[in-house]
Amino acid sequence: MSLKPRTAQQSTMMTTSEAEKLLKKYYPEGSMAFGYLYEHSMAVAAHAVKIAEMNPELGPDIEFIRSSAILHDIGIFMTHNPDIGCYGEYPYLAHGYLGREILEKEGFLKHALVCERHVGVGINKEEIIRNKLPLPPRDMIPLTVEEEIVCYADKFYSKTPGKLSTPKAADKILKNLEKYGPDKPVVFRGFIEKYGTL
Repeated sequence: MSLKPRTAQQSTMMTTSEAEKLLKKYYPEGSMAFGYLYEHSMAVAAHAVKIAEMNPELGPDIEFIRSSAILHDIGIFMTHNPDIGCYGEYPYLAHGYLGREILEKEGFLKHALVCERHVGVGINKEEIIRNKLPLPPRDMIPLTVEEEIVCYADKFYSKTPGKLSTPKAADKILKNLEKYGPDKPVVFRGFIEKYGTL
């Protein structure tokens, strides 16, 4: 099976095994970073697929959700977070847009947008400029149903040892989001209302 770059029209077509193969291209199996990333990503993917299946009236592309959830954190190896085996030079906050750059080079343009837009509950250009965040000054907000579902599902899982596959309670997520501004819990509540909870 090859992972040849694809055209924009083909960029949503990826199987679970292709997504896993792409992760392994950037993360050596058996490495600490791969262990954290793989368990976290598979938990997010399973959660996201269940949310999508609960909302058939929204017409979610379930296979795209599954593969993009597997790849949503592919950029973490370029960040500096030794606790999870990442020794890159960028701050962890940058992993979304770094993942976008990786997947764009691989030809998966729509998956790339999921990477960039899943951080927090989305970050807008004004926030980036106002808070001098180490990110390109552009909107990084989930726009499609698929992008929102992956973003939403990701909030339920951390990269805390021993808790990678254990979903957090919604009230704990809401409390954590408060420190990023009063609008962040509002966005998350909107996800709860739109997509429901498991």
